[in-house]
Amino acid sequence: MDYPESYQLVFQSSAVEDDTVTVRRTAQAGAGGYPVYEDETGIVRAEISERGEVRMLASGGHQLLGTPLVVRAPAG
Repeated sequence: MDYPESYQLVFQSSAVEDDTVTVRRTAQAGAGGYPVYEDETGIVRAEISERGEVRMLASGGHQLLGTPLVVRAPAG
């Protein structure tokens, strides 16, 4: 199955605008067998299914993982 190279994860923020993070596909697969995506820092990691279902993955200890409000493939 072909998966997008990247997604945008939109998280609710206490600031004026929501926080959007772009994640790119890695060579790894998560527990569900779907690709793992991560941001350029490697801190934000998520397993994303072909239906856009997201499982956030911890990249280190003591993380509080939020669930994105929206998951979308970037336009382009």
